[in-house]
Amino acid sequence: MTTLRDRRARTRARRGSLLAALASTALLVAPSPAARADSGPGAPADTTPPVKIDTGDSDLRMPGNAKLAPGRVLDIKSVVETDDGDERREDTNAKVKFALQAEVLFGKDSSRLGGEASARIKAIAQEIEKQHATSVRVFGFTDDLGSALHGIKLSKERANAVQRALSADLDSAVQYEIRGYGEQYPIADNSSEAGRRKNRRVEVSFARAGE
Repeated sequence: MTTLRDRRARTRARRGSLLAALASTALLVAPSPAARADSGPGAPADTTPPVKIDTGDSDLRMPGNAKLAPGRVLDIKSVVETDDGDERREDTNAKVKFALQAEVLFGKDSSRLGGEASARIKAIAQEIEKQHATSVRVFGFTDDLGSALHGIKLSKERANAVQRALSADLDSAVQYEIRGYGEQYPIADNSSEAGRRKNRRVEVSFARAGE
């Protein structure tokens, strides 16, 4: 015959097993490194915990020596693209990034800015001022047609052209990182012209206000 004491003992045992499993899972979650600039176009987002966790809270107490994994902010990305796909804007917790297709800015196989480029670049400069950014990345990319060396050279020349146009509207104290990546870091499939068109682009990114 099962007594009340036996039922309570089994309940405590199940609760202890559950807490031990949770502790094991928590210890497997490693904290993400703080955001820092890198040499590629994909810098990590800021994952600094927004609030301090009280590890002494009785509701968070873990069995044995187990500890809760540090809290972190998930990177939330918002993407807006024009209907024709000519321009794409990405917003995260840490930064703003614009991607302009090369055809909007340049002629075929050219790094000379066209008539429509001025208004597009000026709008980006206004957003940079709005975010009080003091450091701006301008990265150029191509599709995989032609030689890799030519792609790197052309993408760098296009990035330089966009940077010069931005600097005409921004404070001289703004610092720039300019790179030409050629066919590296595609965002679409190069097996179709639609995909190659997306990959031929210039990206301008900068930190959000307060970052």
